[in-house]
Amino acid sequence: MTTQLQRASAPLRDYVGDRFVQWRTGSTEGQIAVVTGLVAMTLVMTVVSLVDYGWMPATAFLIPILLGRLALRYRPLVVLVTMSILAVLATVAKEGLAPGRIAAMVALAIAAFIILYEASRSRTGLPGPLGEAMLVELKDRLQSQSVIPALPEGWRAQSSMASAGGAKFAGDFLVANLSEDGDHLEMVLVDVCGKGVAAGTQSLQFAGALGGLIGALPPLGLFAAANDFLLRQHWDDGFATAVHVLVNLRTGDYSIINAGHPPALHWNSSIEEWEIDGARGMALGIMARPEFHRSTGRIGWGNALMFYTDGVVESHSQDFTTGIERLRVSAKTVVTNGFDHASKKIVAGVAATDDDRAVLILSREL
Repeated sequence: MTTQLQRASAPLRDYVGDRFVQWRTGSTEGQIAVVTGLVAMTLVMTVVSLVDYGWMPATAFLIPILLGRLALRYRPLVVLVTMSILAVLATVAKEGLAPGRIAAMVALAIAAFIILYEASRSRTGLPGPLGEAMLVELKDRLQSQSVIPALPEGWRAQSSMASAGGAKFAGDFLVANLSEDGDHLEMVLVDVCGKGVAAGTQSLQFAGALGGLIGALPPLGLFAAANDFLLRQHWDDGFATAVHVLVNLRTGDYSIINAGHPPALHWNSSIEEWEIDGARGMALGIMARPEFHRSTGRIGWGNALMFYTDGVVESHSQDFTTGIERLRVSAKTVVTNGFDHASKKIVAGVAATDDDRAVLILSREL
């Protein structure tokens, strides 16, 4: 019996599934299916209201309009709102223009106008949930570049990021690449100038550009291309700080290029101190030919490199230099007993939350 019901319902299930897929793509067919269903819902509500207004008052017609705002583009939404308003006029005309019904009509009209106005300003041309889903999928695709590949035995990389105010989009991002032979790990930690939505959208665009170039260009060439990219954007706050590290996973030898970024820290297990790396350079996007100075070293067994953004060390109540010294002390306490979840602990220990914060640690463990 169950099998027969499943077979009988299969065409309906397939039809609904196809319409849902079409709706998710924003296609015309999907929009027609949704608006048809909501118009049918409005007609049923109209019949109920004409029979007994108490069961379906004018304010109830706001429900299909709200559903339409979630599922329809602007033009189909106009059709639905028009149908709803006409239905309310028909039911109220039958019942008579009592003060309460007039007030309900006015409230419905104002709400419908606000919904239509907000929908007309959508720049994606998609309903709210679809536009948001598209943006989130873009973010997820770009952030997949920040996933550090599996490293050889003895190596461990970890990162933690927190955005200002807990927003889903931030100006800090990471891109990483492991060479085909698995011998060289390349990572770039970036902090795009600014906060909020502007920094978030700029970082998405910049992350896409860097993600397509990392591994294809030598480190200095990568930073030169990134600098040219930012200069071409003509953003109001069109610069970014970045730090690049290239590590030979066989020997532990590394090189660091710093573009206006807070200095990297090197954990020296023999003295149990975080030492400040000497790489310095101009931030990206400020001038056409910035100079970058490379530092080199070796990550021995039990040692590590740490990279971080200025939100970790700088705040309104703490200057840059003082913040670095405090970070060295707090990070020493964190890693004394091992590097487990060290980046998360360091980010969680930052008191100021008005700026994006990111920490990246690459360790070579015994």
